[in-house]
Amino acid sequence: MYTEKVMDHFRNPRNMGEIEEASGVGTVGNAKCGDIMRIFLKIENEVVEDVKFKTFGCGAAIATSSIATEMIKGKTIQQALEITNQAVADALDGLPKEKVHCSLLAEEALHAAIWDYAQKNNITIEGLEPPKKDISHEE
Repeated sequence: MYTEKVMDHFRNPRNMGEIEEASGVGTVGNAKCGDIMRIFLKIENEVVEDVKFKTFGCGAAIATSSIATEMIKGKTIQQALEITNQAVADALDGLPKEKVHCSLLAEEALHAAIWDYAQKNNITIEGLEPPKKDISHEE
């Protein structure tokens, strides 16, 4: 059902935890399945210097959180914003159809954290939209 990469990131999540005094924090959830994802960013000179996550949810939610944090560390804000749920799923060598919403949670949590950073610093970031709080299943 799950790829080896999904299982590896579920069993050995990378970048789990919190960043005190984070530059941006984004929290999103899926009311239907109960998954909740929070991403913490430390941004310096418009580069993601550190990223952590806390996720309450299934193995796929934890795995997508873990891989997404690896994908954005060291990237500029604009590069991080361009990471899509499909890129997250592809980085894990795919997800079962019923778990694709977990990759969408990762994308939206990241965007919510960048939104929080932009709001705290009173800046506009091209292509950034207000975050969604509830991510429904893609059916």
